[in-house]
Amino acid sequence: MELNLKNKNALVCGSTQGIGKATAILLAKEGANVTLIARNEEKLKAVLSELENDTQCHSYLVADFSKPEELKKVIENSNLQFHILINNTGGPRSGAILDATLDQFQQAFSQHLVCNHILVQALVPFMKTQCFGRIINVISTSVKEPIPGLGVSNTIRNAVANWSKTLSEEIGSHGITVNNVLPGFTETVRLSEIIKIKANNENTTIEQMTATMKNYSPAKRFAKPEETASAIVFLASEKASYINGINLPVDGGRTKSL
Repeated sequence: MELNLKNKNALVCGSTQGIGKATAILLAKEGANVTLIARNEEKLKAVLSELENDTQCHSYLVADFSKPEELKKVIENSNLQFHILINNTGGPRSGAILDATLDQFQQAFSQHLVCNHILVQALVPFMKTQCFGRIINVISTSVKEPIPGLGVSNTIRNAVANWSKTLSEEIGSHGITVNNVLPGFTETVRLSEIIKIKANNENTTIEQMTATMKNYSPAKRFAKPEETASAIVFLASEKASYINGINLPVDGGRTKSL
């Protein structure tokens, strides 16, 4: 299938590892000009060197999503224009919702929803002039089914999902789609951290907890970041032009809701 991503400019957040990195690599393979954005410049340079480059123009921006005003300045000063935006930020710290501090909620809201909004406000005007835009938010299956022990994350992820749905209705007439991809358990650094915490809380080994969590999915395994990236890149393509305002789980069938 030809995804028609040549001459499309894509901004990929959180692109130095995991799903973000896999998405950037696949977008480049499909012909897009990719701009990476994250806080670690050395890691950005390393990923940049891995991107396929067939007369394409790839670049990176350094920004810390815990500092929204810094992100806003970086985007405004870049003078770059994008057809595709992949919003992807590491999840909030694990823990029971009753134990969460106000600062944890405020920080998560800022890193996820506020930063997403800053990017959308900066990028959508150009998308409108092109009558083409793709905004894909990498969230979590907790949008459909809250995950135990991720109180702050469950709360903020749903806030982003509702923001996204509202946005999709407002700008859909301009040829811009807004969709959410909901990864299940994916082989990332974040998942390794969650497994370690859960194993400690339940007084079991990391190996036993890994096996237990794999059994939650009918697929009996964790996803590869590339598998989630494939769904993201399809939604970013011209082929997905009539898919708008959805939550797409990529979880091997683990989520119990329809």
